[in-house]
Amino acid sequence: MTLEQADPAIAARPRFEPRIIGFLCNWCSYAGADKAGSAQLFYPPNVSVIRVMCSGRVEPQFVLGAFRRGADGVLILACHPGDCHYKEGTYRATQRHRMMLRLLRQFGIEEARCRFDYVSAAEGEKFARVLTEMVETVRELGPLGL
Repeated sequence: MTLEQADPAIAARPRFEPRIIGFLCNWCSYAGADKAGSAQLFYPPNVSVIRVMCSGRVEPQFVLGAFRRGADGVLILACHPGDCHYKEGTYRATQRHRMMLRLLRQFGIEEARCRFDYVSAAEGEKFARVLTEMVETVRELGPLGL
């Protein structure tokens, strides 16, 4: 007998659905999201997308602000190294993400709640996979509860 069978109140409780903010660069990742949508690929609706001109412009206060406003996770998607329309944006975003992880640890926030990845305009399938993985990871961690 499972716990859900023993206690119907547990079975009736809704599953935690994380709220995730996604910062997507205009030129690659956002176009990858568009490709995923055009191909009618499934991905969870848990990610609210914020389109930025370059992932290198995602400031640490944007990430902290998302968590402060109730996000359970933050996803930053960038162009692949060498493909940035602004030349150095991907490298800047990578450095900022590393710094963000150290900062989040100091606040007691799990590193897995802030993911950084590369998605090009041609990678609609990768976009859907990354979103699905992020939602599952944060779902397993549970609500942030700051």
